Amino acid sequence: MALSDNSIERAAERLLDAARTRIPCAPVRDLLPDGSAQTGYAVQNVLTRAALAQGRRIVGRKVGLTSPAVQQQLGVDRPDFGVLFDHMAVDDGVVVDSGLLLQPKVEAEIAFVLGADLDGPDLDETAVRSATEYVVPALEIVDSRIAGWDITFVDTVSDNASSGLYVLGRTRTPLDGLDLTGVRMELADGGGVEVSHGTGADCLGDPVTAVLWLARTCQDLGVPLRAGEVVLSGALGPMVSAEPGGSYIATLSGLGVVSVGFPDTAPTPTPQGAENNSASVER
Repeated sequence: MALSDNSIERAAERLLDAARTRIPCAPVRDLLPDGSAQTGYAVQNVLTRAALAQGRRIVGRKVGLTSPAVQQQLGVDRPDFGVLFDHMAVDDGVVVDSGLLLQPKVEAEIAFVLGADLDGPDLDETAVRSATEYVVPALEIVDSRIAGWDITFVDTVSDNASSGLYVLGRTRTPLDGLDLTGVRMELADGGGVEVSHGTGADCLGDPVTAVLWLARTCQDLGVPLRAGEVVLSGALGPMVSAEPGGSYIATLSGLGVVSVGFPDTAPTPTPQGAENNSASVER
């Protein structure tokens, strides 16, 4: 089913309005009845152009839907991706600004920082390893502009793969011949209670595989991954809701730790047009 540009623009405006007002919106799938990945990315591209027009800068990409359980839940058989902008970066160990979030959840990942462009005719896992300057433990603070996280595949792709913020740990580890499939992840709350766990193998079988999928996809779309960019390779375990006043620390075996905190009050709507460009405040 061919959709008009008007349908794509209407879906994008619904999501942009939710982001501006801090009031979650209805799903966009009613505007996008074909439900295709192509349509979802067309909406995402409108959001990306709007962000660039506001002066934001692309600093990388994220891979989503890498968990088989989540894929099954949404009825899809492939991952998706979203764009990382400069304002999304949060320093390790800080309390995030609740004005930037609506319905945050937290998941632990391995982030790849590229030291070289990742493109060319022979993209494979060796190329991913060669282009990676280092890996770090990371937390992705996923968020949805859609009320109650009532999302299908086309909803989350349209909504920039439900991106919110991200936190990079401080320990940088060369990838070299490191086997990431055996990395063990434990995500605990501020009281030390484990709230999520998993391994590198839970991310498309291997986080390197996830980055390779992204590199090939981005190259096919004419926007290859570049040196200096950050790639969030996908969750190593289930995401958990970010509780007001809560804090979360992820420990990734052999890679280090990374943490983030949330303010005591839940996110509240912001008047239309209000600007907030701060990503974090020191705890």
